[in-house]
Amino acid sequence: MSDQLAPTGQGNSPAGGTAGYAERADALAVQYEEVTFEEVHFDVLRLVPAEPCRILDVGAGTGRDAAPLAARGHSVVAVEPTTELRAHGQRIHADSGIDWVDDVLPDLALSQHAGRFDAVFATAVWMHLDAEERRHAMARIAALLVPGGRFFVNLRHGPVPESRRMFAVSAAETVELGSTYGLRTVHRSERPDLHGRDNVWWSSLVLQMNDADHSPN
Repeated sequence: MSDQLAPTGQGNSPAGGTAGYAERADALAVQYEEVTFEEVHFDVLRLVPAEPCRILDVGAGTGRDAAPLAARGHSVVAVEPTTELRAHGQRIHADSGIDWVDDVLPDLALSQHAGRFDAVFATAVWMHLDAEERRHAMARIAALLVPGGRFFVNLRHGPVPESRRMFAVSAAETVELGSTYGLRTVHRSERPDLHGRDNVWWSSLVLQMNDADHSPN
């Protein structure tokens, strides 16, 4: 599928992926918290690490996913570049023990959080990146995963909301890109939108890092 930006998209800078979120943060915080971590990730719960480990949640929003992961005993770093959403998350999940970070893909510097992670989550994030940003981001995610670590990706499909920057990104493309950086697919499925939007659906992917370090050409 060609990488085509909807007419409502914003610019070409990495920060463009956050366009439209600050203005609607209050409403989005309510929307995000209407569904649970278990509902969103129902198909892949069996693949979430059972033993306490180090997890990165990229584009964490209000921490809806990060908080339950922390409650399971994991050490969770939640990356959220939109100040307003991050503030809601810090308020809603104040006692969760989440380590909040202001950072963004594709660079994802994580300057205060060196080391690798056992799992990385990117829920409703990947389609905000253009083709070159996705390539850069996948390389970065691969570098952040321990051997055998898993990358949980939820892709949104359907019309682009007003003033958002999104691209048409298929599950097949994401699987292929992951394989370039040593990630093999261990789960792939689709589901309808949990908020009942008929024209929106989701792909759920879990990509697992090779057991040995992978250094792409």
